[in-house]
Amino acid sequence: MHNLAKSKKVSSITPLSLSVLQQLNERITGCELCTRLRTYCKGIGENRRKSYRDQEYWAKPVAGFGDEKARILILGLAPGAHGANRTGRPFTGDGSGDFMYPVLHELGLASKPKAIARDDGLKLKNAWICSVVRCAPPGDKPTPQEIRNCAPHLTEEIAGLKRVRVVVCLGKIAFDGYLAHLLREGVIERKSAYKFTHGAEYLLPNGLTLLSSYHPSLRNTNTGVLTRTMFARVFVRAREVAGL
Repeated sequence: MHNLAKSKKVSSITPLSLSVLQQLNERITGCELCTRLRTYCKGIGENRRKSYRDQEYWAKPVAGFGDEKARILILGLAPGAHGANRTGRPFTGDGSGDFMYPVLHELGLASKPKAIARDDGLKLKNAWICSVVRCAPPGDKPTPQEIRNCAPHLTEEIAGLKRVRVVVCLGKIAFDGYLAHLLREGVIERKSAYKFTHGAEYLLPNGLTLLSSYHPSLRNTNTGVLTRTMFARVFVRAREVAGL
């Protein structure tokens, strides 16, 4: 009887040892709200790309990760079908991550320049990465309703990141998703006052700074729409504003 009571006591307090963001991440990975996205992601995991045939796909919603004391929030669009949907961590195992992490590493925001897998030892310092949609969408195009379905995750995540001073949005969908969050929270009165362009900077009414960059997708980086210098300049500015 004594051992059973002790076991129950330990079980009841274990979840409380998780941080707010860790608890949120567990709920995100178990989300099944968007039928189209869940069917698509699971299908990719079952019918794997030939080059990844020997790997087990994550094929679940992808939670954010990084330093819970982050001063910089990096916000992307959604997991890549064969990147984060395969590895289970944002910008890991795909061309976008291959472009982004060397820049973050050079600026002291990432411990390694290469992101391969969830257990590769890469850690972020003063940065947190997440996305407006947590499941890979067909054609990288989530529907407005799917973005709205994911919005509560973003709101709760931002609330848990108490030290963030700068938000870097990668691409227009991420930019619009963050503006929608600000509108819902009453921080801004209208989205039309904020225009997405690469390198745009806005001081928000709540004291945070919003920066925007073209998304580091292969179609942008391989065509020269986004260069390493352009991308790095945004994060150099993010560090400056964050006081790092």
